[in-house]
Amino acid sequence: MKGNVCVFCASSANIDARYLDAAHELGRLLAQGGWRCVNGGGAVGLMGAVTDGTLDAGGEVTGVIPKFMVDNGWCYDRLENVIITADMHQRKQMMSEMADAVIALPGGVGTLEELLETLTWRQLGLVKVPVIILNSLGYYDALLDMLQHAIDEGFMKPSHAQLWQVAATPADAIALLDNKRPMEFESKY
Repeated sequence: MKGNVCVFCASSANIDARYLDAAHELGRLLAQGGWRCVNGGGAVGLMGAVTDGTLDAGGEVTGVIPKFMVDNGWCYDRLENVIITADMHQRKQMMSEMADAVIALPGGVGTLEELLETLTWRQLGLVKVPVIILNSLGYYDALLDMLQHAIDEGFMKPSHAQLWQVAATPADAIALLDNKRPMEFESKY
């Protein structure tokens, strides 16, 4: 295995099938490329699709899920490798510690929070792994514009645009993973 790719993504079921297809394709490509997927362990939405894509292609997935989610029946029964945490904070910390890279697929506030916290940790030097935003169907265009606006207005340094990379397709995301390079940027302070 090349390492662990932490995938942040939606657990929403009522979404455009093209997002599900992209998540499944990413999982397939992770497995074929020799990457292990680490995600939130859910069965529904993009989380389930990326897990299915990975497992269907013979890859490995580790689900990291809080106990209350397991108690509610939200853990995907296809997963053989499950780590149960006490809460959401421990879940994010564990996923971060396991990650050799992060890919953020489309999602709601939970996914956005995970992505932005990871970018904050990178900015502070607490996390040094590549962060790839998979901008399926232009989903993240508004966020990317907002981040550029923060740079333009002086709330972030221009070099902070190197905290993340953007991929339009799952294949582009895998290419960025396979060509990962250390990204240098100026300290926030």
